[in-house]
Amino acid sequence: MTLIKPFRALRPAPGRAAEILAPPYDVLSSAEARERAKGKPWSFLHVSKPEIDLDPAIDPYDQAVYAKAAENFDRMSKTGALMRDPKPCYYVYRLTRQGRTQTGLAAIASLSDYAKNRVRKHELTTPVKEDDRVRQIEAVNAQTGPVMNGYPAAPAIDALLAQAATGTPAVDVTADDGVRHQMWVVDDEAAISELTRAFDALPALYIADGHHRCAAAARVYQTRRGAECGGLPGGDNSAFFLSVIFPHNHVQVLPYNRVLKDLNGMTPKQLLEKLDGVFVIHPNAAASPTRRHQVGFYLGGTWQMLHFRPRFAATTDPVAKLHATLLQKYVLDPIFGIADPRTSSRINFVGGIRGVAELEKLVNGGQYACAFSLYPTSIEDLMSVADAGGVMPPKSTWFEPKLRDAMFCHMI
Repeated sequence: MTLIKPFRALRPAPGRAAEILAPPYDVLSSAEARERAKGKPWSFLHVSKPEIDLDPAIDPYDQAVYAKAAENFDRMSKTGALMRDPKPCYYVYRLTRQGRTQTGLAAIASLSDYAKNRVRKHELTTPVKEDDRVRQIEAVNAQTGPVMNGYPAAPAIDALLAQAATGTPAVDVTADDGVRHQMWVVDDEAAISELTRAFDALPALYIADGHHRCAAAARVYQTRRGAECGGLPGGDNSAFFLSVIFPHNHVQVLPYNRVLKDLNGMTPKQLLEKLDGVFVIHPNAAASPTRRHQVGFYLGGTWQMLHFRPRFAATTDPVAKLHATLLQKYVLDPIFGIADPRTSSRINFVGGIRGVAELEKLVNGGQYACAFSLYPTSIEDLMSVADAGGVMPPKSTWFEPKLRDAMFCHMI
């Protein structure tokens, strides 16, 4: 069984992509999705966030929600809004944001290799979110949201992708956030074979975004085909998961910032005295860190730049040296009393795409007491953690731009 293989994508019919493609299910609340899909009957949000077509009071994990997803997905397929390619293909997917492009390959990747850690993860999943994805896959009998993977940049693969991404794309849509999404179909047998061999020669793939989707796909496969991944011939569609795979140096990682609801009973002066034991503090500074071991701190209407004192940052351990780890170990837990950021109601996380202005807004508005602006985790750090079998702290990475749901679905 090869690491990846082509597949017969179910995707928007020609000329329909603009009205169908939608943001990933997990970047919008139900209320935001309902507003976004208003007046757009063919938006894929009716499949990925089907609660928008039901009573707003419904539990998003109610069985009726998954039944509605199946109904809407079936309607889009039967009316021809979505079409399925007649033969297995690869698909080149290019995203352009603010003049920066990343080009990857859409394929289905082996769950056997996921089980063997050749597809490497760096994050824990939560049972509730994983169960949700399992029910969604089972309801529509398809994987409708791709996992975003990275591979160690390989010039030969990059050249193959560049060659395939010529001519008029099958999809060329600029979303309302300004991101351009282009897709080319690779149906030439020689090109398909060459791409399969090139990817199969890679030592590993790295999950960047989509751990819950991947884990759910593995569970569905195990349920359908037995507990041993990879035990069936490669023709079994459920033995693979939908992926878009980018060279690691194309992947853009933004910071995942923190806002705290209180100062844990301290006055601002007392808090700064405690922080002084961990950092060298530069008052009235820029909001965003420009290098490792810096943290921006917003309190009382001003930004301060915090530099970790050398003794706190002196480590080569791939997890211990992450800024999210350092902040949790030396600040959030001992100073703010937040031992588990996964469960604490006193902390929230703000994706870097919203910028530091969002942090200022939340603090100035009184919803939060202070904010930390982090230096982004690098993709190399992510790969080092995954290679070591480590687990990153929650909310360590924010990937941008986001892939669009419904660009391709994998029928299982």
